[in-house]
Amino acid sequence: QMQVVESGGGLVQAGGSLRLSCVASGTIFRIKNMGWYRQAPGNERESVATITPDGSTNYADSMKGRFTISRDNANDTVYLQLNTLKPEDTAVYYCYLDWRGITYWGKGTLVTVSK
Repeated sequence: QMQVVESGGGLVQAGGSLRLSCVASGTIFRIKNMGWYRQAPGNERESVATITPDGSTNYADSMKGRFTISRDNANDTVYLQLNTLKPEDTAVYYCYLDWRGITYWGKGTLVTVSK
């Protein structure tokens, strides 16, 4: 049974940094795309970044240059480095992965950026 678990969220001041982690567990072979979405209060869920198995990345325009996605295929883990955080980055950040034609989601980790 696949499980996806995020960690690393918390409270940070504007301008600060956080590193989110997401680990997939279960019987896993050849995970395809992995990535992050986020959902702020009152807003729809939006894409943050994706990464392919060979390391190609894609970012939402508002996050380019501040956020960096990476993955460790040996440990089925994806990371999201958040730098120069702004109060508008406050949201629940969700990890996902694509495996055998199914998208699996974590339950999210809350990032709160204070002014």
